[in-house]
Amino acid sequence: MKKRSLEKHIEIERSIIKKYRKTIWSNFIGAVQEYELIKENDKIAVCISGGKDSMLLALCMRQLQRYSQVPFSLVYLVMDPGYKSENRKLIEENAKKMNLDIHIFESDIFEVAERSGGAPCYLCARMRRGCLYSKAQELGCNKIALGHHFNDVIETVMMSMMYSSEIKTMLPKLHSTNFDGMELIRPLYKVKEKDIIAWSNYNDLKFLQCACKMTEKSADIENLSKRKETKRLIEDIKKFNPNADDNIFRSLHNVNLATMPGYRDCDKGELHSFLEKY
Repeated sequence: MKKRSLEKHIEIERSIIKKYRKTIWSNFIGAVQEYELIKENDKIAVCISGGKDSMLLALCMRQLQRYSQVPFSLVYLVMDPGYKSENRKLIEENAKKMNLDIHIFESDIFEVAERSGGAPCYLCARMRRGCLYSKAQELGCNKIALGHHFNDVIETVMMSMMYSSEIKTMLPKLHSTNFDGMELIRPLYKVKEKDIIAWSNYNDLKFLQCACKMTEKSADIENLSKRKETKRLIEDIKKFNPNADDNIFRSLHNVNLATMPGYRDCDKGELHSFLEKY
């Protein structure tokens, strides 16, 4: 039994650098190198939510650690914000299957977010981030790694434009404003969600979807999320322009400020108009 489990773990991890080398591994390595995400002697908390993205991230980071010429250490960190017992069990079973030595800690974030009213998803996300920073720092880490991927990046751009009246997205890395010396990195920044799904299906893996108690109570989960709505919009655009997603992503690295009527100063937050230099 133990031998068979080990063989499965090796098979799952090997598929990342063999079958999905071009679509997953190369893009993962590309992001790590281009955005300089890992430095010598970093201690990184790989934050595992139980979904496909964070589990893949954990395996990619472990694979990189084995062969990287830059020494760094990893902690596989799992926060239980109030999962149902079956959801937590699934996380633990997948971690065992993949031979990941996870560190689990508990919080009451789901309960607090539900009681707060308003926008529970926004509050939950902020609270989860803070808890992960705090625990990672307690364990001696200087970075946390999250499983946000290519599609999260371009969907955030579209959502910001349509619902927040601004152009912004996720950065590949950023300094924490509340935890001194801590950074957040996103090593799957260039990896597309469809390739993560393909990897998951190829290995016949079952991961958590959305384990939030608020969405579980909803009769129409698909329509609850603006992100899902945006995801469908991008897919519709791709029917006419198959390269639309890649073009959105590249445009973030090629912003022409000379054509913008206004922008916000990144340090002071002040708004500026093109008329100032007209």
